[in-house]
Amino acid sequence: MDCRAFRENHVMFVDDVLSSAEMVAMQQHLATCSRCSRHDTSIRRSLLLVRNLPPIEPSPEFMARLNARLEQVGASPRLDFVAPRPYLPSFGAYAALAAGILAVAYMAVETTHYYAPAGAGHVVPITASASDFSPMPMANGAFVASVPTGMPVWPAVLMVGESPMHFANLDFHDVESTR
Repeated sequence: MDCRAFRENHVMFVDDVLSSAEMVAMQQHLATCSRCSRHDTSIRRSLLLVRNLPPIEPSPEFMARLNARLEQVGASPRLDFVAPRPYLPSFGAYAALAAGILAVAYMAVETTHYYAPAGAGHVVPITASASDFSPMPMANGAFVASVPTGMPVWPAVLMVGESPMHFANLDFHDVESTR
């Protein structure tokens, strides 16, 4: 491990969130590199100092003094305040936007040429014809196979899935003749 990689991973090393292999590599680098060892020591000492500081507690009249000061500052106009300059895109931003739009347009035109069928201007109309369709029986192989396996839901699902097909294939004159 080099010093750069050590410093990049040092925060995670101090927090002990690295993998065990990375922790071992970091500890080995500490043993061999005096510069990184000094850095680690100074960071750990400063963290120890900060952690051992007594908690800061404001005085009882702090809020009253703060509110009074805020009212005083809020009443007078601030002379050091400078309004932010509105964001205006540069010429480079407009050029990049135009180049991007041109690139997308070029790719769109090229892909239409690539995917267009040869002789697309001479399209032959497709005619549909009715075919003889016989409805499938309600007791097909999947229905029969699901019964002995103890799955009571599947037969109902299969019947519901096939029922619209059976109803759609009924001839109305057959229904009229049975009345």
